[in-house]
Amino acid sequence: MIRVEILTIGNEVLNGDVVNTNSSYLCKFFTNLGGYVVRNVTVRDDVDWIASELKGMLNRGTDIVVTTGGLGPTYDDLTLQGVALSTGKKLVINQEALKMVERRYEEYVKSGYFESASMIPSRIKMATIPEGSLPLENFAGAAPGVLLSIDKTDIICLPGVPAEIRSIIDNSLQGYLKKKFGKSAFEEKEIFVHWKDESTLAPLLKEIADLYPDIYVKSRPKKFGEDLKIRVTFSMLGDSSIEIDRKLKSALSTFIGMLEDRKIKFDTGGS
Repeated sequence: MIRVEILTIGNEVLNGDVVNTNSSYLCKFFTNLGGYVVRNVTVRDDVDWIASELKGMLNRGTDIVVTTGGLGPTYDDLTLQGVALSTGKKLVINQEALKMVERRYEEYVKSGYFESASMIPSRIKMATIPEGSLPLENFAGAAPGVLLSIDKTDIICLPGVPAEIRSIIDNSLQGYLKKKFGKSAFEEKEIFVHWKDESTLAPLLKEIADLYPDIYVKSRPKKFGEDLKIRVTFSMLGDSSIEIDRKLKSALSTFIGMLEDRKIKFDTGGS
């Protein structure tokens, strides 16, 4: 089981100015890969807060730490300073990262967005990363991502712009992800139970969960009222998608049998 922690960095998120869709995307993405997301937290643009959270993640021996936000050219983009502080690494100008930033600004000039591709200090800042890091090319923005391995933990630093996160994941991170996760898989199946009271359905869910301890069984009321439907999901992580699918189908079939025995109505196709 590959444990993942996600750290969102940005005053704009905690001020309520920006809805944090990045964390939900990353949680779903790594879960679908077969990862196990154990923690998801947001801090302000503050070096000490960033470093404190990262130190905790490193001390817990988390397999993958993903940060989002704070990689840009401005004074309050402090993520990599926090990474350096928490890991004892120096921030250095990485020549490969510098070339990435240069290429991006040259493209911007050719497209007419900017007048000059000169590597001014604020642009060089985006190529200044913790020593020993691997820069991750960002085809949707100027700031490269960063991959740094510390003992058992891989720290992946991504920008805050959603399109840039997806660009790095879909391109520069693919080799790493395939090597790290291999054939790990995640699958979820669902059923909608026509039942008014989730609390009286709980014992049945406990029974099915005890029969299939490898499967996470979760109930979620879909809507309230006389025609209440409770969405019940069966999800599982594992090394074999074939075995996961087999177990989930078995659990779902057993649960359907339980419902039929109790004359409880259900359907397997949404609302």
